[in-house]
Amino acid sequence: MGPSASSVHHRTGWHAAAASAFLLIAALCLGACTAPAPAPSPSGPPASPATGGNASASAGADNPVPESPAPDLAGGIPQIVENLAPSVVTIFTDGGLGSGVVYSEDGLILTNEHVVSGATQVEVGFADGQRVAGTVRATDAVTDLALIQANRTGLPKPTYQATLPKVGEGAIVLGSPLGFENTATAGIISGLHRSIPDSASTSLSLVDLIQTDAPISPGNSGGAVINMRGEVVGISEAYIPPQAGAVALGFAIPAATAVEVAEELLADGTAEHAYLGLTPGELTPQIGEQLGISVSAGVVVLSVDEAGPAGQAGIRPGDVLESMEGVELNSPEKLLAELRNRNPGDNVGFKMKREDQSLDVKVELIERPASNTTR
Repeated sequence: MGPSASSVHHRTGWHAAAASAFLLIAALCLGACTAPAPAPSPSGPPASPATGGNASASAGADNPVPESPAPDLAGGIPQIVENLAPSVVTIFTDGGLGSGVVYSEDGLILTNEHVVSGATQVEVGFADGQRVAGTVRATDAVTDLALIQANRTGLPKPTYQATLPKVGEGAIVLGSPLGFENTATAGIISGLHRSIPDSASTSLSLVDLIQTDAPISPGNSGGAVINMRGEVVGISEAYIPPQAGAVALGFAIPAATAVEVAEELLADGTAEHAYLGLTPGELTPQIGEQLGISVSAGVVVLSVDEAGPAGQAGIRPGDVLESMEGVELNSPEKLLAELRNRNPGDNVGFKMKREDQSLDVKVELIERPASNTTR
């Protein structure tokens, strides 16, 4: 949080309950999508359930995965899964395991940042049972994406869909839930532009997501969501568990976003993100009353980076942002989603409330500073 975070926190007294609610969802939905690694057998690394045997990490470089055939629509889901299985991998780290998707035939693997968080070296398991060493090449915590360089070439790169899928389209999730490698689940695309409630307090990544009812479980993170044409439409990101009252609520990063970020990471190891310089919070009737503001929707400013764009434009803790460039801001996640679509250097207009005043403010966004916790 920025330097003035306590000023609103102490005035409202609401943050403890909100934090508790988020912890229930976040602990079980984002982090839980990375499964604990299976215990190794006495004779070597854990066996792959798909092959029933151990795979040598040194064997992969000499035996590239053959090209997978083009998707066969006549074969239905079984054929699509068979075609795409060589393009989906399992990522093993000291802290657990997740999934990944081939990004280029020379060994680049796309996955979630939280799958490899803190690691520099990993192991990559393939559908044919082979395992090879992998190096974490670049990560982006804002979008929760990462690139791994696996010690293997000749990999079959799938087609990444450049546009969003349609609600109601069929969806297949491929990955390694709970360590069961090469697992397929199926459903439909349930929604677009989704944000996970209360995630803005600790995560920048859980916004503007694809929603699916195809089951996603711990270990699926970083794997593929595929349409009925055999195209990757998303990278599995998170799910809301039944303990939170959910039924089949899974989320994925759109493929177009993943490709855009991956190309930026390949160019110079970093991805560019617009920075506003404030910490947003949910506006409740109680908070509005304490702030002396009579608005039913908006985003309350909890803290401001005084040297950042918002601070320089005169935005202060306790202000309520009602809209950005005409788009109503009904939650902190909506603000983050709108910022995701902006670039450093963009000038954006906010309508906001400060006590009984209505104000219009123009802010020039900048490149997000490294390791900054405000937005």
